Amino acid sequence: MAGRGRTYDVLGILMQFHAFPDDVQGKYCLVEAVVPSGCGAPPNHHAGETECFYVLDGRVAFEIDGAQRDAGPGEYVAVPDGALHAFRATGDAPARMLILNAPGRMHEAFFTGVGQPLPEGQKALPEPREPDFAHVMETAAAVGMTIVPPQHAA
Repeated sequence: MAGRGRTYDVLGILMQFHAFPDDVQGKYCLVEAVVPSGCGAPPNHHAGETECFYVLDGRVAFEIDGAQRDAGPGEYVAVPDGALHAFRATGDAPARMLILNAPGRMHEAFFTGVGQPLPEGQKALPEPREPDFAHVMETAAAVGMTIVPPQHAA
């Protein structure tokens, strides 16, 4: 898509698309994410798209089908197709990682659908804001992703 930006605020995470699926014959989506400490992705699953993470800086706590894993710089974490997973940056500094989704169209549509475009080349984290959870859930459902809402105490 000509003229479309590549840098987004996605739920407080700075995401820069290095490759949209259309850039690579529909094979994958490659995103660099800067995740503020304490932020991350809620539990979600998606059949038909594999996902993996490569941590560049910082620490990230992952949960994949109930198994906990902490990853730091140079570590690779794969999420099996359809697995329930979540992640959160830990520590005092933001984490930076590469996220690869294959074939990636679902994630491209979700990230750009819920994200706010940012100026190209922006490196500073976006200002925190309250997400529109109804829009997030609608967008996830529309692209075939399931987000598991947090459990609230009665």
